Amino acid sequence: MTSTALYKAKVSRVNGFDLDPPKILVVDDHSASRMTAVALLSMEGYEVLEADTGVAALKILMQSQPDLILLDVMMPEMDGFEVCRHLKQDEQTRLIPVIFITALNDRRSRIRGIEAGGDDFLTKPFDRLELAARVKSLVRQKRLNEDLDHAAQVLFSIASAIESRDPNTGNHCERLVKLGEAFGEYLNLSRTQIRNLQWGGYLHDIGKVGIPDAVLLKTEKLTPQEWEIMKQHVLIGEKICQPLRTMRDVIPIIRHHHERWDGSGYPSRLVGDEIPYLAQVFQIIDIYDALTSERPYKKALTSEQALQVLEKEAEKGWRNPTLVQQFTEFIYSTLMESYQ
Repeated sequence: MTSTALYKAKVSRVNGFDLDPPKILVVDDHSASRMTAVALLSMEGYEVLEADTGVAALKILMQSQPDLILLDVMMPEMDGFEVCRHLKQDEQTRLIPVIFITALNDRRSRIRGIEAGGDDFLTKPFDRLELAARVKSLVRQKRLNEDLDHAAQVLFSIASAIESRDPNTGNHCERLVKLGEAFGEYLNLSRTQIRNLQWGGYLHDIGKVGIPDAVLLKTEKLTPQEWEIMKQHVLIGEKICQPLRTMRDVIPIIRHHHERWDGSGYPSRLVGDEIPYLAQVFQIIDIYDALTSERPYKKALTSEQALQVLEKEAEKGWRNPTLVQQFTEFIYSTLMESYQ
């Protein structure tokens, strides 16, 4: 191994990166500034790619996924802000951190950078130690985010596999995701709340992975003992998702979507607004989809019939009557739109 390779390997171990060295893309139309950044990052053991325009940077990104981008703000044709917006809107590149490199130190430029999705700023001429520290920190954060993102994808895959165990449910989860988004928008929920409703659509029954097929797939009425086993799926699902920080606001949906307004539900027998709001919203769309879907043991109800069932459950004290009324108005407004 050459002395240069030994040096890079040593630096890579010091930086705490055990696999391939992180890849940095430097985008700057000024060659002197770009070469300075490239030299400093190479000395730190990084693999460095270069682009002299925003368009060239986007082409490189189609072929190679860097771990971080150093992005000049002032460039011809496509400035750094526009490049950053492209990155953050693309599912494949949204997790790549962006450090804006600029000679501008004004408040307006920083605000524009934040609005575009930038993660940090460095002012030219930059200090080597500051550059190294910020790059190292953001690369580590990016890899952590990727780990979390991959873990979430594993959960969604497990949930999909569980749904496929029971061929009678069809695309129940996909329908819940779409219905949750539409009803969430009708209720003027925040973007984060709607996302949590959608994730709840995928993950609400993930705990059924721990329920035996003899119980889960039984077509006859469950015995009291079997029913107690079935009810454990909400607690199993909670335990599966608990370690993931990104699932913190989805877990109440998973655990409490079988509670009832009068406290007769499970697992915690919560009453009224003790039930988390998103769990209340979710259980209504879950019930509606189940009622309007055909199963081997029942025919699909019409929308009107399903809404009548929900109204009766609200009268029994099982559902939030205000939410049932809002959902009824939402469905009728949706039906009216479909006829127009």
